[in-house]
Amino acid sequence: MSTGVRRRLGVEERRQQLIGVALELFSRRSPDEVSIDEIASAAGISRPLVYHYFPGKLSLYEAALKRASEDLAGRFAEPREGPLGARLLRVMRRFFDFVDEHGPGFSALMRGGPAVGSSATNALIDSVRQAAYEQILAHLDVTEAPARLELVVRSWISLAESTALIWLDGRRIPRAELEVQLVHDFAALAAVGAAHDEEMSALLKRMVKDEPGDGPFADLAVRLLALAG
Repeated sequence: MSTGVRRRLGVEERRQQLIGVALELFSRRSPDEVSIDEIASAAGISRPLVYHYFPGKLSLYEAALKRASEDLAGRFAEPREGPLGARLLRVMRRFFDFVDEHGPGFSALMRGGPAVGSSATNALIDSVRQAAYEQILAHLDVTEAPARLELVVRSWISLAESTALIWLDGRRIPRAELEVQLVHDFAALAAVGAAHDEEMSALLKRMVKDEPGDGPFADLAVRLLALAG
């Protein structure tokens, strides 16, 4: 039978609870619009107690951002099995799951939020981009990327970010269409690189060699041929 007495949380448990509460609030509104009083109220504690665990909203935002960045980086992890196009499509679906779940926070982070510009925040953003970059190279079975391939992959990661931001502003294009379009964009960027570079040309041939007729890469080829006709 419950006595109604709530268990007192330890220091780390309370910190993790506050990070979770902040993430939930930041997922609904820009971090600039969320006050410490709101975070305290949602956590069921007093405002001074929040400051006992975090010096201010900036430090709490950075801690929440660290957890979110680890989550986002994990969305790019994908078993290196099966056709590349299908793998990239699954990655894009998980990426947009994150954007959908954390829209205002994601937008504030990429466009400028309370912690943007701090060295800690910039390092976290860069760590997500680097994790995505390394995952894509692993899917391509490349250890050391030549200059043109690095340009293609990093440009595509930036394109995925900007596409997500534009989508969040009104969601005027169906999300599923954008996920496929971004996979097509990767193939198109690789094809343009291949037109200028022999190494990229060889890589592109490997990329499409085992792609099925109903995969996203083949779908792009069919669409382009239809336009040419």
